[in-house]
Amino acid sequence: MKYKRTKSSDFWVLARRFLHDYMPVTRNLSDKSVEAYKQSLKVYLEFLELEQGISNEKVSFDSFTRENIKDFIHWLTEKSCSAKTINLRLTAIRSFLKYSSEEDFELRGIYTDICSVKKVKEEKKPIVYLQPEATTAILSAYDTATAKHRRNRMMLIMLYDTGARVQELADLNISSLHLREQNPFVTLIGKGRKSRNVPLLNKTVQHLQIYLKEFHPEMNENPLFYSLLDGKPHRLSTDSISLVLKSAADKVRENCEAVPERVHCHMIRKTKAMDLYKNGVPLPFIMQLLGHESMSTTSGFYAFATLEMMSDAMNKAAPSLDKEEKLWKKDDMKKLLYSLD
Repeated sequence: MKYKRTKSSDFWVLARRFLHDYMPVTRNLSDKSVEAYKQSLKVYLEFLELEQGISNEKVSFDSFTRENIKDFIHWLTEKSCSAKTINLRLTAIRSFLKYSSEEDFELRGIYTDICSVKKVKEEKKPIVYLQPEATTAILSAYDTATAKHRRNRMMLIMLYDTGARVQELADLNISSLHLREQNPFVTLIGKGRKSRNVPLLNKTVQHLQIYLKEFHPEMNENPLFYSLLDGKPHRLSTDSISLVLKSAADKVRENCEAVPERVHCHMIRKTKAMDLYKNGVPLPFIMQLLGHESMSTTSGFYAFATLEMMSDAMNKAAPSLDKEEKLWKKDDMKKLLYSLD
């Protein structure tokens, strides 16, 4: 289908506005998210140059055809990109074209055409999460002998109890805690700088009160978890938090076979959500806890019966024949079996 021919300059102007104004300012996305969209567009530009012979200065919205996008998907597949990666690239292109069509209505047809390209089917894999004994072992990995160990222990407890993303945990400040409320909670700042309140368990509140007395005696506004540098508190990076978790898992793995070889912060988040789900917590509550914008995101990950859950359910539902008289030995059943009725 032919649409109005657009200048290459139109593409570059809108692309810059999309990445530098719309995404970070209007949609309030994080630098990491904006970079992911930027990389997806760069990969498509690379495809246009290598496979279609269209150099950057010649790229226009005419380069975004249904046929080109389908060839782009095939090109990514041949490069052994996963279905998830391919779909992320396609999502980024669609988002850019949607924004562009809202800025210039004559581009609406191009956006609609690209939306008709189907995403690659992703293989659904079972969620990897920790068993209760592994969770307990990891959360107890650090003793209370040193201040650093006490900080690490508190950090891992908060990571699990809140189901926070590692960046959300790193961003916590003293003011994020609301421990004097009737129902104590912590405010997490998630994707798009959107905040959500997550309730805290009574045990976690008790741990926090002890932690605050030692690490924040004056209760000044500072990062909740920090390391001292030149005598001043500096916020821990996400890499530092990940390393604390990895060290904890490595430490307890020798005595707890349930701890997998690779333990990462997002696994703790999944474990918290799955523990809630297995204990009958409704999905809308889990959705709010995780900070998912769409229910489909939550249900796609957690609303299914795991092999363990199905096995438990089947065992509970199965009659215990060992404790009861065999069915065919009962008098009523004998009469029915040995009769012509």
